[in-house]
Amino acid sequence: MDDKHTLRNTRPNSFDSPTESPENMTSTNRRLDASPCGSEMSSLSQTQYAKKKLIMIPPEEKLKLFDSRAQAHENNQEFDACIQDLVRCVALTRLVYGEGHLKLAQAHARLAKAYFQFKGWGMQAQKHSTQARELLPFGSSSFHHGDEKLEVLTTLLCTHLTQGGAGLLTDNLEEAKSSFLEAKQILDELHRHDGINQEEKMSTELEISTSLCRVYKRQNRSEEALSQCEQSLQLLKNCDKPEKTCSVYRDMSMIEQEKGDLDRAIEHLSKAHAIAMSHSSEELEGAQISHSLALILSAAAEPHRSESAGHYFEQSLSAYKNCVGVQDPAFLAAQDDFCRFLLLNDQQERCIEIQRASLTSKRSTFGDLSAEVADTLQLIGSVEMTEGRMKQAHSTMTKCLEIQNLLYGPQHKKTKATQKAVDMLARAPDVAVAKRQQKPGRRKTTS
Repeated sequence: MDDKHTLRNTRPNSFDSPTESPENMTSTNRRLDASPCGSEMSSLSQTQYAKKKLIMIPPEEKLKLFDSRAQAHENNQEFDACIQDLVRCVALTRLVYGEGHLKLAQAHARLAKAYFQFKGWGMQAQKHSTQARELLPFGSSSFHHGDEKLEVLTTLLCTHLTQGGAGLLTDNLEEAKSSFLEAKQILDELHRHDGINQEEKMSTELEISTSLCRVYKRQNRSEEALSQCEQSLQLLKNCDKPEKTCSVYRDMSMIEQEKGDLDRAIEHLSKAHAIAMSHSSEELEGAQISHSLALILSAAAEPHRSESAGHYFEQSLSAYKNCVGVQDPAFLAAQDDFCRFLLLNDQQERCIEIQRASLTSKRSTFGDLSAEVADTLQLIGSVEMTEGRMKQAHSTMTKCLEIQNLLYGPQHKKTKATQKAVDMLARAPDVAVAKRQQKPGRRKTTS
């Protein structure tokens, strides 16, 4: 979205309508009502009249109108309409208060936050948060009273948080880190001046530490990322926020897993699992954590962990089934992971049984000619081939090949590998005999 274009088209004079005067609107409406399409034309004239009334409103009143309307759109989750009205608020604030005013900085900050939170548009968010910062006064001599200083600090905090989030979105990690660290300093100063209560401070600190963890993780600075997670856990220590605590432990587990420390990864994820099971055992979060724990345990070499992995796979599938159903992509993905686990543990028959049963759900969810259906057929065919059921394997692999040819084309590496398997299976005695039997036989003649 080009908000420059939006600004040009939302200036106060953009509400101009045809030049008919308000005094003549009543007689015009009477003429339109007498026509066959009078009611529709009357409605159109009323809209034009409303626009004429709007343009006659002083800018100060118009600013209040769009400000409250933007809030109403936000409350109703009408985010596009909210942003349009916030763009109008920026233009009207500039008109009413002039350049360099704190109100204009606040309008830019609010628009930047909306772009970031509602649309995930990092570039627009960065642009307006930067404009907001450039407009804010600095130094104690710039403030006429204490309340103004609190307003400036609050707006600065908002812009730094938005810029940090936008930096993560646009992969500008150094700017993101700098913005979040500055936000932390401003938050402390705002709290010293009683500009924010303890609960809001804790919530914002948690947002900053979580965001810094993401920055450090993407910079491959695992120890610093883990340190931010520890800070988040300290903040959550006396709060009844189990879902947030679960999220932190899951982040820590992921970081430890990327480091290669499976023991620590399992320890953190087990803590998340215990919390999830005590608060939301049948909800999606419990299913996701059980699934993650099963995957980590299945990667471990110890036999006792392999047994635990099977238990957590079963638990995750049960939870997914209860909360999203058997046709949901999350359930089907977990089921495929479970089948790979079964294959590694020499349980081919159960794997194939589950995969065959899943074909109906996958065709319904992803389509007959989908990669998911092709991959399932390929897995079934591979196991059938391993078990020596060449005729079945040839039939299954041929169906897979047909889908892959349509999806990827004959030159794709997946298609080529399947074609090679089909050609090899075609030379098997059982398959060759079946093919000959399918051909029409020659008719015998008598002399």
